[in-house]
Amino acid sequence: MTITRRLRAARGLLSAYAATSAAHLGAIVTGTTALQHATKPALMPLLAAHTLATAEKAPKLLTPALLLSAGGDVLLQTGNEAAFLAGMGSFAAAHVCYVTMFVKRGALDDRRRTAVVAAAYAAAWAVMIGQLWPGLGDLKIPVAGYSLLLASTAVTSARIGWRTGLGGALFLLSDTLIATQLANWKELPGHEFWIMATYVVAQYLLASGTVKAHQDEARTPSPRISAPAVSTGR
Repeated sequence: MTITRRLRAARGLLSAYAATSAAHLGAIVTGTTALQHATKPALMPLLAAHTLATAEKAPKLLTPALLLSAGGDVLLQTGNEAAFLAGMGSFAAAHVCYVTMFVKRGALDDRRRTAVVAAAYAAAWAVMIGQLWPGLGDLKIPVAGYSLLLASTAVTSARIGWRTGLGGALFLLSDTLIATQLANWKELPGHEFWIMATYVVAQYLLASGTVKAHQDEARTPSPRISAPAVSTGR
């Protein structure tokens, strides 16, 4: 496939992702359950296909992260506790992919900055879990463990670029809104809408930011190694 055709395909897939996201959010607003169930499983595969078309050699763990997220999306739609836990496990595996990918790209190289970002997210995590804990029931341990992985994605994504950093933060916000439902908190107006709106934007920012960082790195010429000086004996 030529570069022109590949980029045209990438634009088409991004348009399809945007249209499917809009349709899904519209279905939430109108209460059209059938359309919600039809559109949600298509979101992350479309985004994965877009990233593969955008970058000739996309980061290896990005597609698994998105497809594992798709698996989580499907499982969470079923509504029973076993499927919910399986969906959480699928998303946890997606976050392992994200964290591993970001660490390999140097997310922990600047230790001072990483420590500051990690401290901020750790404080937010402690407050969140502390507030939610009494209402989580049997889900206390799974939610606590999953949220640590989620926070790890937020921390490591912040070092890659502003897109990935914002994506990690929005992903954390989206899943925090889900956690408030699990803890039986009073829901915000349009609660489900905001969960999915922040989620689809978060995943796009994580994916596009990762691809951009990958492309920028590929364009950067490797530093030339100067040949050692040859002694003339003088």
